[in-house]
Amino acid sequence: MKHSHRMTRQRRLILEELRESANHPSAEELYENVRRRLPRISRATVYRNLEILSQLGEIQQIHYGGALKRFDGDPKNHYHVHCTCCGRIDHAPLGSVKEVENELQAITNYKILGHRLEFIGLCPECSGHMIAPGLKKYKKR
Repeated sequence: MKHSHRMTRQRRLILEELRESANHPSAEELYENVRRRLPRISRATVYRNLEILSQLGEIQQIHYGGALKRFDGDPKNHYHVHCTCCGRIDHAPLGSVKEVENELQAITNYKILGHRLEFIGLCPECSGHMIAPGLKKYKKR
């Protein structure tokens, strides 16, 4: 990390908590988890440090429409699948499509800096409770 962004105790704790999480938490969820370990931490400190960690490439911000951002402790390029019903986000266990970037760069002469690939669908829990695909009415549980 750069000198101006040293690894403070709070930043280290936020990063640890995020990397231990498997559910891609929102900033608010992360704040609640971090606060259990560091009760005096402020919401603003968590939000500010998530932005810094993202800018430094230590974590990823995940945006799927709306204002709610989720965070991933794995900064490497990888993909996610997003449930359009409950909002759940999971890792999509696929290899990188770097070859597509290279081909696009060769065809267009753009300097490709990266890509985003979004998979959307229904998680196993939501799809098991749907009456028909595309409807947001649920079977009684």
